[in-house]
Amino acid sequence: MHRDMGDRRIGMTTIKTTCGHCGDIHLTPDDVALELRPGGREGDYRFKCPSCTEQQRRPANSRVVSVLLATGVAYEVVNPDPITEAEIMAFTTALDSEPDPLRLLAG
Repeated sequence: MHRDMGDRRIGMTTIKTTCGHCGDIHLTPDDVALELRPGGREGDYRFKCPSCTEQQRRPANSRVVSVLLATGVAYEVVNPDPITEAEIMAFTTALDSEPDPLRLLAG
């Protein structure tokens, strides 16, 4: 059974991190958003400091990613280098002249 402590509960998972202004703070998994790079081993995590309400962004190495995922932090995979319009145009042009389109995907 959990005892209500405002918006925190005894026994609820907390994540300790640091606010650039306030120092050490404790967050719940719902307070943190994880952005993973393709491959899922590293990325960044974001949160709003519960004391000063400033948005924070921190790098997440593979150890931090593992801990955040284990505590139930929601994540999304983001690609910092999305496909460009020029790459799309080059691919569509190549499709017109390639008899085996799957070969383009393999290369």
